[in-house]
Amino acid sequence: MLDRFLDSIQFQGQALQLRADRQKVLAGNIANADTPGFKSRDFNFARELQQATERGMADPSRLAQVAAQTGHLALAGSAAPGTDPKLQYRLPEQASIDGNTVELDRERANFADNSVRYEATLRFINGGVRTMLSAIRGE
Repeated sequence: MLDRFLDSIQFQGQALQLRADRQKVLAGNIANADTPGFKSRDFNFARELQQATERGMADPSRLAQVAAQTGHLALAGSAAPGTDPKLQYRLPEQASIDGNTVELDRERANFADNSVRYEATLRFINGGVRTMLSAIRGE
């Protein structure tokens, strides 16, 4: 029984890490909504969670941030531009004159959805831990 609980906690932990990674990506998109030439990024959450589950552990460094343009500074510990195939550019519904592909309404909706799912994952983990503690205490 403990193995099933630990597997569930590990899975939820991986999902939580991926939700946090996606939240950072979406926040970066929103922050750069007015930056000329900025390309909106995102990743396929379901595919990333499946791959993390298959690996048996979540590696928070695999979604390293990369410079969107050659003039941008690289962050410490980040991958070289263009070497991270996990993050993908998002195609805009409506093109802008300045080359920015951020659609603020879509980004805000994705940000809110991801926030709700992050909170739900936290509540699920918290409920599982509370249930296990109640069982241990004999309540």
